[in-house]
This record gives sequence, structure tokens and C-alpha cells, in this order.
Amino acid sequence: MDKALYIAMSGAKQNTLGQAAHANNLANASTTGFRSDYTQSRAMGVFGEHFPSRAYAMTERPASDFRQGPLQETGRRMDVAIEGDGWFAVVGPDGEEAYTRAGDLSVDPAGRLINGQGLQLIGDGGPVVLPEFEQIEVSRAGIVSIQPTGDVPAGVAEPVQLRLVRPNVQALEKGEDGLFRFRDPQAPEPPPDLNITLVNGFVEGSNVNAVTELTSLIQLNRQYEMQVKLMKKADENSAATTQILGNQ
Repeated sequence: MDKALYIAMSGAKQNTLGQAAHANNLANASTTGFRSDYTQSRAMGVFGEHFPSRAYAMTERPASDFRQGPLQETGRRMDVAIEGDGWFAVVGPDGEEAYTRAGDLSVDPAGRLINGQGLQLIGDGGPVVLPEFEQIEVSRAGIVSIQPTGDVPAGVAEPVQLRLVRPNVQALEKGEDGLFRFRDPQAPEPPPDLNITLVNGFVEGSNVNAVTELTSLIQLNRQYEMQVKLMKKADENSAATTQILGNQ
């Protein structure tokens, strides 16, 4: 295969992956607590039983942007946002502990304390399940207190401390479900951090910059068009060369 054609083909393929990453960021510009992903492209040599004279393009997501998103006031009693660094611990779809910044909390019919994604929050005693209640409060320290149904106003159930953690973000990576976990599956679970503070009546918005993502998509689309033109030109040159050799 012609070298120019090979490079253009691999570049076009990886370019579509880059577009998908930025499109995903843009699609989550209004998702509570979302962290955008960085992308980068680099040339990789082709190694084997030959000289490494060829290269291909590779697009990868080296990390996520951990900067805090804007705090959006809702006035809703159960909406909480983490002030500064820190994460809510939740039960991921795989049943394992995972981390998120989404604090749009509610209680489902089964009494599970969940966020807007339907993920169950973890407390100091495990996944949080609450009895029927008339009132509920979430303190700035992450303590969930309720007034059970039928009790006199002075009667309250035992409060639950939400599991709030502050792991090294360099050790975290985002999964396809949008949750963060440790890169090393054998890494120990981080201890709870009682110094993490919540802001009541607010949720943290996405940290996606829509203008930046849209600009990146336009740039990648133009690169893709250039690579397609290069493939077409390489194919034309190959056909012309074959014709010349056939006429000799």
C-alpha cells in the first residue's frame, strides 16, 4: 500500500475517534457534575520484522479536565454541590464503588438515596437506604438527617454520613459510564474525608466549554476532509502509475 495512502487512512480513522470524544463533551455540556475529556493525536511507528519506516496516527484520551464546573442554584433542599475538591462515592452499574460530582439527590420508592443518574449514594455503613420520612436534610458536612413518618417533630432517625472522598485525581480515570475509578484495580479505597464541605441548594454544572468543543469539532472535520482528499489523490497517483507501467 502506498505510504501516503496508509498515513491518510489511519489519520482519517483516528480523526473520527477524536470527533466522537469532542462530540461527547458537547453533548454533556448540561450534564450535572460532568468532567470533559482531553484528546490528543500522535504518530506511532509500525514495528515488526522490518525497518520502522512506516507510521500511523493514534488518537487517545490522556486525561479528563478536573476543574470545577459552575455552581447552579436550584433552591431544592436535596441538591448539594461539593465545594472545592472531593467526590461522592456511589454504587456503579458494576456494583463496585465509583466516584461522581453529581449531587442532585432524591429518594426512590425503595428508600434508596440516589442522584440524578439513578446511582445509589454510599454512606458510612454502605449503600444508603432510608425509612419513610416526612422531612429530610443534608448538612454541609454531608450528614443526612430525616424525621420519620408518624414521629413527633422531635423524633429523628439515626443520621447517615455520606461517604465523601478526596483521592489523588491523577490516579483516577473515567469509565464509559462517566464515573471515575482508580486506574489500578488493586488500589485501596480512599478513606472518608470529613473536611469536604457541601453547598446546599446548588448543583455543580458541567465544566465543558461549548465554544471550545465546537471549535475543536470544526477543526477535526477540516482535517478529516484533507485526509480524504489525500487518499483520493494517492489512489489517482497509484492508478496513473499502474497505467504507465502497463503501457511499457
